[in-house]
Amino acid sequence: MDDLPPPLLLEILTRLTDPADLARCRIASKTLNSTSRDLQSVCLLCSFDRYAKYRSSLTRSSVTPFKQIFRRLLSELRTVKSVSIGVEKPLRTASYDDVEDEEDLYLTDVNFVEDWLPRVSQSLISVSISDFWVQSCWRRSTVLAVISSHCYNLVDLEIKNAWLSVNGLKPMPKLTSLTLEYVRLDDENLENISGCFPCLQVLNLIGVGGLKDPRVHLLDLRSCYWTVSNAPNSVAVVAPKLVKLKLTCVRPKVLVIDAPLLAEMHFCILKKSDYLKVEEFIKLETLHLESMELGDLLCTFPLAKTIRSLTLDKINWVEPVGTGICLGSLSRNCPNVTTLTLAAGVWSELERHLCPECLEVRTNMWGLKDITAYLVLNNIDSTLSFIKTVLESCPNLSDIALLIHRDVVSSVSCNLISKCAAYCPGIRWRWGMWKEGTKDAWISHSL
Repeated sequence: MDDLPPPLLLEILTRLTDPADLARCRIASKTLNSTSRDLQSVCLLCSFDRYAKYRSSLTRSSVTPFKQIFRRLLSELRTVKSVSIGVEKPLRTASYDDVEDEEDLYLTDVNFVEDWLPRVSQSLISVSISDFWVQSCWRRSTVLAVISSHCYNLVDLEIKNAWLSVNGLKPMPKLTSLTLEYVRLDDENLENISGCFPCLQVLNLIGVGGLKDPRVHLLDLRSCYWTVSNAPNSVAVVAPKLVKLKLTCVRPKVLVIDAPLLAEMHFCILKKSDYLKVEEFIKLETLHLESMELGDLLCTFPLAKTIRSLTLDKINWVEPVGTGICLGSLSRNCPNVTTLTLAAGVWSELERHLCPECLEVRTNMWGLKDITAYLVLNNIDSTLSFIKTVLESCPNLSDIALLIHRDVVSSVSCNLISKCAAYCPGIRWRWGMWKEGTKDAWISHSL
């Protein structure tokens, strides 16, 4: 190890997230111990084993508190540009009955943060804090105000599993990336977030609660991943430079999406809003729609002639809800699609809604070349009939990938495969298996 070049030694030490492993390396080698002082990136995670040992009266005296290790490490470093501190996943799922406060892992505690942050704040460009939810959920933190008061050069900020106040939050014009995950946020309309972080280019709001009428209004935003955890009255995204949006919500009364340059969108909504305002997407090429009322939702979107890749997924697909969809409605709303992916519920609904209009989509979906579909095979004759309709109506199809549910008996699956291959041997067929909660498995290619 002593013969390795210093940059490689630094890279090795940077990848150690367990304080015990880092300590062992420093003790084992004088070179590693000396090199460790040049670390510019610190990533420490408290493991479940460390927490369990600290709780046990038999091993507690031999375990150094996690916060003490972190403070000591920072004090020994010359320049720190990135700090990541948190708890490992097994601890994140601990129940309230399994937790005590002897080992205090409340990492967004203002007193703790103010103890270490000022010493490294001038050089920091990235901060990530993943708190211990069962100790942080009942304690509101003003850590955002502390960070904004000290970190003038911060570019990337990530906070998870905490209750955050925006009191005292100051503008951070250099911050370009913000992630709040499983956070209770006292900014019900997101006014402080939009106002104090005006230059954000990446915004991730994953499971953020406490919102009433949230409105993301950021002029430089390029990418937004937002899962709305509760049911606010309204949801709005106004971002003139936004290119990529992933939005998941239940059913806000008002939904506004004003992002004319959007190129990629993943939109999941339980039911269509009472008022849905979507500006025309002049550059949208990739669209993933997921809803209970997929047919209604698809019809409310502006005519998207630019869409090339379309994925349709239906929530609660066992029982049809809302207006059904058919090949005809697909061709009207997305006439230039080249790649189409259909989840099991959507494929089943298309089978049920064969109509004369579906037989005339040849003139509208001539660009369709690839289809990926997830099948349940309730009725093999209906499935075969629909496959033939698709082949006859979309003459430029060249690739079809069909995944059959794992619970379908093998003889039925083999029967479908052989008949499809015989009916249209010029198509490049791919076959696979799928099941809820498991990874798709491909069993053949280009038959």
